[in-house]
Amino acid sequence: MTGITLETKIDAKAAIVAFRKVQRRVADMTPLMRAIGTGLVENTHTRFERAQDPQGRAWKPVSPTYALGKRGPGILRESAMRGGLMGSITFRASAQSVAVGSNKVYAAVHQLGGTISAKGSHLVFPMGNRMVFAKSVTIPARPFLGIGREDEETILEVLETALDPDKGL
Repeated sequence: MTGITLETKIDAKAAIVAFRKVQRRVADMTPLMRAIGTGLVENTHTRFERAQDPQGRAWKPVSPTYALGKRGPGILRESAMRGGLMGSITFRASAQSVAVGSNKVYAAVHQLGGTISAKGSHLVFPMGNRMVFAKSVTIPARPFLGIGREDEETILEVLETALDPDKGL
Protein backbone atom coordinates (compact mmCIF):
# COMPACT_ATOMS: atom_id res chain seq x y z
CA MET A 1 0.00 0.00 0.00
CA THR A 2 1.83 3.02 -1.25
CA GLY A 3 -0.99 5.36 -2.28
CA ILE A 4 -1.96 6.74 1.13
CA THR A 5 -1.25 6.09 4.79
CA LEU A 6 -3.40 7.26 7.68
CA GLU A 7 -2.80 6.31 11.27
CA THR A 8 -5.68 6.08 13.71
CA LYS A 9 -5.52 5.10 17.33
CA ILE A 10 -8.69 3.80 18.90
CA ASP A 11 -9.90 5.74 21.90
CA ALA A 12 -12.82 3.40 22.66
CA LYS A 13 -12.35 2.26 26.25
CA ALA A 14 -14.16 -1.06 25.73
CA ALA A 15 -11.89 -1.99 22.81
CA ILE A 16 -8.75 -1.07 24.74
CA VAL A 17 -9.83 -3.22 27.69
CA ALA A 18 -10.64 -6.11 25.35
CA PHE A 19 -7.28 -5.77 23.55
CA ARG A 20 -5.45 -6.00 26.87
CA LYS A 21 -7.41 -9.11 27.87
CA VAL A 22 -6.67 -10.81 24.56
CA GLN A 23 -2.97 -9.88 24.73
CA ARG A 24 -2.72 -11.67 28.08
CA ARG A 25 -4.09 -14.86 26.49
CA VAL A 26 -2.42 -14.86 23.08
CA ALA A 27 1.24 -14.80 22.13
CA ASP A 28 0.67 -13.83 18.48
CA MET A 29 -2.11 -11.31 17.75
CA THR A 30 -1.62 -11.55 13.96
CA PRO A 31 -4.68 -13.78 13.31
CA LEU A 32 -6.83 -11.42 15.35
CA MET A 33 -5.46 -8.41 13.46
CA ARG A 34 -6.26 -10.22 10.19
CA ALA A 35 -9.86 -10.68 11.33
CA ILE A 36 -10.07 -6.99 12.22
CA GLY A 37 -8.53 -6.04 8.85
CA THR A 38 -11.08 -8.16 6.98
CA GLY A 39 -13.92 -6.42 8.82
CA LEU A 40 -12.48 -2.95 8.23
CA VAL A 41 -12.09 -3.60 4.50
CA GLU A 42 -15.74 -4.74 4.35
CA ASN A 43 -16.80 -1.57 6.18
CA THR A 44 -14.77 0.55 3.75
CA HIS A 45 -16.50 -1.14 0.79
CA THR A 46 -19.85 -0.34 2.41
CA ARG A 47 -18.80 3.32 2.64
CA PHE A 48 -18.14 3.34 -1.11
CA GLU A 49 -21.59 1.85 -1.73
CA ARG A 50 -23.23 4.44 0.54
CA ALA A 51 -20.98 7.31 -0.67
CA GLN A 52 -20.18 8.24 2.95
CA ASP A 53 -17.16 9.01 5.09
CA PRO A 54 -16.33 6.92 8.18
CA GLN A 55 -18.60 9.12 10.34
CA GLY A 56 -21.57 8.58 7.99
CA ARG A 57 -21.50 12.00 6.30
CA ALA A 58 -22.39 12.02 2.60
CA TRP A 59 -19.62 12.69 0.11
CA LYS A 60 -19.92 15.78 -2.05
CA PRO A 61 -21.79 14.79 -5.23
CA VAL A 62 -20.10 14.81 -8.61
CA SER A 63 -20.83 17.77 -10.88
CA PRO A 64 -23.89 17.36 -13.13
CA THR A 65 -21.71 17.75 -16.23
CA TYR A 66 -19.33 15.01 -15.09
CA ALA A 67 -22.30 12.78 -14.20
CA LEU A 68 -23.50 12.86 -17.84
CA GLY A 69 -20.53 10.80 -19.05
CA LYS A 70 -19.73 8.91 -15.86
CA ARG A 71 -19.40 5.16 -16.00
CA GLY A 72 -19.99 3.03 -12.95
CA PRO A 73 -22.63 2.87 -10.24
CA GLY A 74 -21.64 5.72 -7.92
CA ILE A 75 -19.14 8.28 -6.69
CA LEU A 76 -15.53 6.97 -6.80
CA ARG A 77 -16.86 3.80 -8.44
CA GLU A 78 -15.88 4.40 -12.05
CA SER A 79 -15.18 0.78 -12.87
CA ALA A 80 -16.04 -2.64 -11.55
CA MET A 81 -15.15 -3.17 -7.89
CA ARG A 82 -12.07 -5.26 -8.67
CA GLY A 83 -10.41 -2.73 -10.94
CA GLY A 84 -11.04 0.63 -9.34
CA LEU A 85 -10.32 2.41 -6.10
CA MET A 86 -12.90 0.45 -4.14
CA GLY A 87 -11.43 -2.84 -5.32
CA SER A 88 -7.93 -1.73 -4.33
CA ILE A 89 -8.76 -1.49 -0.62
CA THR A 90 -6.80 -4.09 1.28
CA PHE A 91 -5.12 -4.60 4.64
CA ARG A 92 -1.80 -5.66 6.11
CA ALA A 93 -1.75 -7.26 9.55
CA SER A 94 1.05 -7.82 12.03
CA ALA A 95 1.14 -8.92 15.66
CA GLN A 96 0.91 -5.27 16.75
CA SER A 97 -1.36 -3.56 14.24
CA VAL A 98 -3.49 -3.66 11.12
CA ALA A 99 -3.22 -1.15 8.26
CA VAL A 100 -6.02 -0.59 5.76
CA GLY A 101 -5.37 1.31 2.55
CA SER A 102 -4.99 1.41 -1.22
CA ASN A 103 -2.07 1.14 -3.60
CA LYS A 104 -3.71 3.46 -6.14
CA VAL A 105 -1.69 6.65 -6.66
CA TYR A 106 -4.88 8.70 -6.86
CA ALA A 107 -6.26 7.40 -3.52
CA ALA A 108 -4.81 10.29 -1.51
CA VAL A 109 -6.38 13.05 -3.61
CA HIS A 110 -9.81 11.46 -3.24
CA GLN A 111 -9.35 10.88 0.50
CA LEU A 112 -7.95 14.33 1.28
CA GLY A 113 -9.07 16.45 -1.67
CA GLY A 114 -6.71 18.65 -3.64
CA THR A 115 -5.93 20.53 -6.79
CA ILE A 116 -4.27 18.87 -9.76
CA SER A 117 -2.37 21.33 -11.95
CA ALA A 118 -1.16 20.83 -15.49
CA LYS A 119 2.56 20.18 -15.90
CA GLY A 120 2.30 21.33 -19.49
CA SER A 121 -0.08 23.83 -21.01
CA HIS A 122 -3.30 22.18 -19.77
CA LEU A 123 -5.07 19.06 -18.51
CA VAL A 124 -7.36 17.22 -20.90
CA PHE A 125 -10.20 15.00 -19.69
CA PRO A 126 -13.70 13.96 -20.72
CA MET A 127 -16.58 15.75 -19.03
CA GLY A 128 -20.04 14.71 -20.10
CA ASN A 129 -20.08 14.46 -23.87
CA ARG A 130 -17.06 16.70 -24.54
CA MET A 131 -13.37 17.06 -23.83
CA VAL A 132 -12.36 19.69 -21.28
CA PHE A 133 -9.09 21.63 -21.29
CA ALA A 134 -8.10 23.22 -17.96
CA LYS A 135 -5.03 24.60 -16.18
CA SER A 136 -6.11 22.82 -13.00
CA VAL A 137 -8.96 20.85 -11.46
CA THR A 138 -9.98 20.72 -7.80
CA ILE A 139 -11.18 17.42 -6.40
CA PRO A 140 -13.19 17.57 -3.17
CA ALA A 141 -12.25 15.35 -0.23
CA ARG A 142 -14.32 12.19 -0.11
CA PRO A 143 -12.83 10.29 2.84
CA PHE A 144 -13.24 6.53 2.66
CA LEU A 145 -10.46 5.48 5.07
CA GLY A 146 -10.61 6.03 8.80
CA ILE A 147 -12.29 4.68 11.90
CA GLY A 148 -15.94 5.45 12.49
CA ARG A 149 -18.57 4.06 14.85
CA GLU A 150 -19.20 0.97 12.68
CA ASP A 151 -15.46 0.26 12.58
CA GLU A 152 -15.19 0.52 16.36
CA GLU A 153 -18.10 -1.93 16.64
CA THR A 154 -16.39 -4.32 14.22
CA ILE A 155 -13.14 -4.22 16.20
CA LEU A 156 -14.95 -4.76 19.49
CA GLU A 157 -16.98 -7.62 18.03
CA VAL A 158 -13.82 -9.40 16.84
CA LEU A 159 -12.21 -8.93 20.25
CA GLU A 160 -15.30 -10.11 22.15
CA THR A 161 -15.52 -13.20 19.93
CA ALA A 162 -11.87 -13.94 20.64
CA LEU A 163 -12.56 -13.67 24.39
CA ASP A 164 -15.68 -15.88 24.29
CA PRO A 165 -14.65 -19.29 25.67
CA ASP A 166 -17.11 -21.06 23.33
CA LYS A 167 -16.05 -19.25 20.13
CA GLY A 168 -12.60 -17.77 20.52
CA LEU A 169 -9.36 -18.44 22.29
